[in-house]
Amino acid sequence: MIVFFFLMIALVVVVAAVTLAVIGGGSEAVLPEAEPDRVADGLPETRPVVRADIDALRLPVAPRGYRMAEVDDVLERLAAELAERDARIAQLTAAAYTAAPAAAATAPGAPAPEDRVDLTKDER
Repeated sequence: MIVFFFLMIALVVVVAAVTLAVIGGGSEAVLPEAEPDRVADGLPETRPVVRADIDALRLPVAPRGYRMAEVDDVLERLAAELAERDARIAQLTAAAYTAAPAAAATAPGAPAPEDRVDLTKDER
């Protein structure tokens, strides 16, 4: 009978200890705070990305490799910035190409338009 009461008291103590550990035991938390799922990628938000930003970028490693969501976010941002730059380059190239024949016609000793090499990308 004494063993039964001893086991009941031990059970109550264990249940109370586990309950306090889970609840937090008052003002001091027992369990550590969880890490955020996402870490800032380190790319500048206020200016375009430059080569040095890419060289300095270090993505966090997960237990089985890189975190796919973070890598996808960085790649999407880089793709968007590259598309913007390509569009701007195409715009400036078109503006320079339309301005070049007018300037070449007035320049003495300039090659004829059929002697020029076309450096623009073909849209195939």
